[in-house]
Amino acid sequence: MELKYGSSLLTIDLPPERLAGVILPPPIFVNNSPEDIIKAALASCADNLSALKPGDRVVIVTSDITRYTGSEIYLPILLDSLNQQGISDGDIEIIIALGIHRKQSEHEHKKILGSLYGRIKVSDHECDDPDALRFVGVTSGGIEVVINRKAVEADHLILTGTIGFHYFAGFGGGRKSVLPGIASRKSCMASHFVVLNPGGGSGKNPLAVTGNLEGNPVHAAMLEGCAFLNPSLILNTVLSADKRIIAAFAGNWMTAHKEGCRFYSKNFSYPLQEKADLVIASCGGFPKDINLIQAHKSMEYAAQSIKDGGVMILLAECRDGFGNSTFFNWFRHKSLELFEAALRSGYEINGQTAYSLLQKTKRFKVILVSLFPPEQVEEMGMIPSESLEDAMTLATELLPEYWRCYLMPEAGSVLPVPIA
Repeated sequence: MELKYGSSLLTIDLPPERLAGVILPPPIFVNNSPEDIIKAALASCADNLSALKPGDRVVIVTSDITRYTGSEIYLPILLDSLNQQGISDGDIEIIIALGIHRKQSEHEHKKILGSLYGRIKVSDHECDDPDALRFVGVTSGGIEVVINRKAVEADHLILTGTIGFHYFAGFGGGRKSVLPGIASRKSCMASHFVVLNPGGGSGKNPLAVTGNLEGNPVHAAMLEGCAFLNPSLILNTVLSADKRIIAAFAGNWMTAHKEGCRFYSKNFSYPLQEKADLVIASCGGFPKDINLIQAHKSMEYAAQSIKDGGVMILLAECRDGFGNSTFFNWFRHKSLELFEAALRSGYEINGQTAYSLLQKTKRFKVILVSLFPPEQVEEMGMIPSESLEDAMTLATELLPEYWRCYLMPEAGSVLPVPIA
């Protein structure tokens, strides 16, 4: 079987008696083209679009390069719909929802905007520039919500992106385009901090998990933050593992997103009869393994299929390194207790991801095939490997005699759900 690694393919052949199964999203057959899917979704929310009038200033929020969404397909179609409402190109601006991520290059802007590049104004969100931000309110949990000024001052705000699993917000898409997508650094941090239970040493909230919105405190904080802006509409895609648009949801920013989450959960969950000793997980290649923070999502999903004390081989090229300059620094904390205490005293989103990664390395062994220097991989509590072949050799030395293995060729796109 071929497994994606960055822009290349790695091959593995396992004896049948070793293979417990191949975990893939169920096949979804779509007859319509991506363009027709987008047009149908926008046609379904004609009432939302009719509220836009000539002369209105419109801001469209879309994701950065770390999250492929099909934006080069849906943005031109969305622009045509706005033009039909009498909105001129000059009254439209696209903001890239960086959250606290790095700025995008000109090449990346071109990839995100497609044919719109050079036609529509585009800017990267600035989470640390007070002049580019505006206070909009305080959530019931005490989070001060400060948002991109252009988005706040626009006559209409349109959110775009893709829906997928998120390891503690439940799902991506929808409200997440505002908080943390176009929020201040402090607001981003605060919205993520609620993943922890109140009180030192009490750990993570059990409802802040992949695929769950009900009672999820992170989702609730993001909803409240987004409600301060009350976007005019959203357009969210659902992508297949090969990054093809297979569905789109448009309309009210809450109900359309919720509908999309139901669709995603139904089609991208994998019923798991039993856990295995070994899981070999590919993130799905670039850009899902562009950096370790993004690759952690695949690690989170794959972790659901592995026994305590087992072994995970994670194929994650990470050509952009960690994904943030502060991420690696957190691994100076070697115990979960000390790590949690440090996280509570100086919370960072990257620290939360690092904490989650460390939790996994304490439950099972992780062999990482990546571009990282071996000493950095070891510092993070993982075992470095230069190739899949080498990783398999290392894994067999750690496994019981009669081990069994799951293969996850698209670990970033499917959630194994153990059957009770």
